[in-house]
Amino acid sequence: MKNNKEKKTLLEYMKKTPIVQVACERAHISRATYYRWRNEDKEFKKAADTAISEGESLITDMTESQLISLIRDRNFPAIQLWLRHHHAKYADRIELSGKLTVEEEPLTPEEEAIIKKALKLALPKISNFQNK
Repeated sequence: MKNNKEKKTLLEYMKKTPIVQVACERAHISRATYYRWRNEDKEFKKAADTAISEGESLITDMTESQLISLIRDRNFPAIQLWLRHHHAKYADRIELSGKLTVEEEPLTPEEEAIIKKALKLALPKISNFQNK
């Protein structure tokens, strides 16, 4: 039963700080033990993944709250960050230019057979589809 209490304690730390090393240190459990538990106990693995996900959501909420506070304080880098990630007009863009040429090559008999087979599977209700 000691393991169950340790596992529960570790999971609680992971919900608050979703970093395995930090949560293990706070729970006085080695990383090796954590990973052994994950490998041996499917329920623990699922609970650990959920705890980490909840912890990441908590950190994200806290971070966004701080970002909004910075925006209210007219912090320009915070304003830029928000706009880049929440407004398409300010998003980072990559522009490419160039010339594209396509050389037509006839299909091999194998490629043609694959395409015909795929069409038969994709279009079973079309009665006039024929193997040509």
